Amino acid sequence: MLHSRKLILAHFWLAFIAFGAALLLGAWQMFVRSPLSGWISNPEWYYRSLTAHGTVMGYVFPTLVAMGFGYAITESSLKQNLIGRRWAWAGFLLILMGSVVAMVPVSMGLASVLYTFYPPMIGNPLYYIGVVLVVVGSWIWVGLMSINLRIWKKAHPGEAVPLAMFANVAGSYLWAWTAVGAALELLLQIIPVSLGLKSTIDAGLARVFFSWTLHAIVYFWLMPTYIAYYTIVPRAIGGRLYSDTMGRISFILFLVVAMPIGIHHAFADPQVGAGFKFIHSAFTALVALPTLLTVFTICASVEIAARLRGGRGPFGWVTALPWKNPIMLAVAFSFVMLGFGGAGGLINMSYQLDTTIHNTQWITGHFHLIFGGAIVIMYFAIAYDLWPHLTGRSLGSEWLMRTQLWLWFIGMIITTFPWHYVGILGMPRRMAFFDYTSPALQPEALSVAISAFGGFILVISGFLFLAILYRGQFGERNEPGSYSFAQALHMPQKVPAALNGYALWVALMIGLTVTNYGYPILQLALRNDTSVPAVYVGVQ
Repeated sequence: MLHSRKLILAHFWLAFIAFGAALLLGAWQMFVRSPLSGWISNPEWYYRSLTAHGTVMGYVFPTLVAMGFGYAITESSLKQNLIGRRWAWAGFLLILMGSVVAMVPVSMGLASVLYTFYPPMIGNPLYYIGVVLVVVGSWIWVGLMSINLRIWKKAHPGEAVPLAMFANVAGSYLWAWTAVGAALELLLQIIPVSLGLKSTIDAGLARVFFSWTLHAIVYFWLMPTYIAYYTIVPRAIGGRLYSDTMGRISFILFLVVAMPIGIHHAFADPQVGAGFKFIHSAFTALVALPTLLTVFTICASVEIAARLRGGRGPFGWVTALPWKNPIMLAVAFSFVMLGFGGAGGLINMSYQLDTTIHNTQWITGHFHLIFGGAIVIMYFAIAYDLWPHLTGRSLGSEWLMRTQLWLWFIGMIITTFPWHYVGILGMPRRMAFFDYTSPALQPEALSVAISAFGGFILVISGFLFLAILYRGQFGERNEPGSYSFAQALHMPQKVPAALNGYALWVALMIGLTVTNYGYPILQLALRNDTSVPAVYVGVQ
């Protein structure tokens, strides 16, 4: 029984409404920079829209999903009421207030600096203050997850922490430390300049601070998706989780190796030495380990479900899978997009190969395939799985859900594959306009038009998703009973302390981050000749 239904629903509804608005902005951006549209005459409108789209999709939307899902996990897996519900509402209100505060100057053209902040460009201070409020609100969630787990452990000494909660708290700790880099950049570099306390900024140091956050935040986005892989998918398709231990190891690996890898985004920056770029490249390769482990474990879990349904032979079990089940469909699509996106990531992490696609549309295609594709489609699955338990009503037609998921998968492939192609041809990203009558750009025109068409398919899918949830909010009453998570094929009777707690792994996470970032940050911070004049955006 979920006692915090209103709290969880508030997080999900705000997340998905914001997602719908940002989705429209993204489709508009794709259209106006394609050969299907004429020149919009003012490129500032494009960058204004791009800042709003990136800020909502990067900070607000996934944070609210992680928080709402985290509260549901806490009550369902620990079988106890959420402790600190008033604080949880306070965190939600901070995120709501921060989102509004940030979007007001963006909508007025006073902070078109993109979600990466792009120093030495400086926007209105309210934009940065709004982002800080969002982060502070999310840190309340981090604290509540830790407190609820600690109280449960005191009441259940020696017991194994349920896998869903173990992963949930690991994700909260990862986010708490991930956000520190951007927080330092904002508090020490950007906000003082935006308030007029300084007129110069060390753009190189600011970018190193942000690289602390820039890639690790992807794994925070991934956490709800991976929790769904391990704890929702096997149960939803009538099977068992292949290994509880492998799940714990995967989330521990994310906690340890996802943090110290962000400088591979700064391969072209002269402020960072080649040695640290190599170190970050090597650690980026290591982050493939938990994903490969997860792919094996979940494929094995899916095979168990198929064989329980009568599947036979080396591959015959595939046809026995419940393909009409939306959760089965979602995880299959997610794995396909994760495979393509991960393969592109191997190019990005290579110092030599990255030079061919750096700052091109390839990068845009890569992270949209990972986030908008593999991750977001599982956010849909989480909502579909949880919604009847939150509303006490039936979601209605599974056919509509399958249609929505197919449209999202097809739309994302049509959108991102052409981006990869034109990126190889050298098309830069973050450009408001291209003159496709130029002979140099004519070979790219068709691909860009196709990707814009994919964006329109995504809009249709996204709004069909919102319609399904809205319909489910007022559908036929159908109390589904208590919410549960997948059981392992062999449930562990006793879990080693290292796989049942976080002290060692958090220490390693912090230690590796300090090792990989400490010297570059200290080196730049001690120099007094690297600051440049700030460039203020919009009317101040």
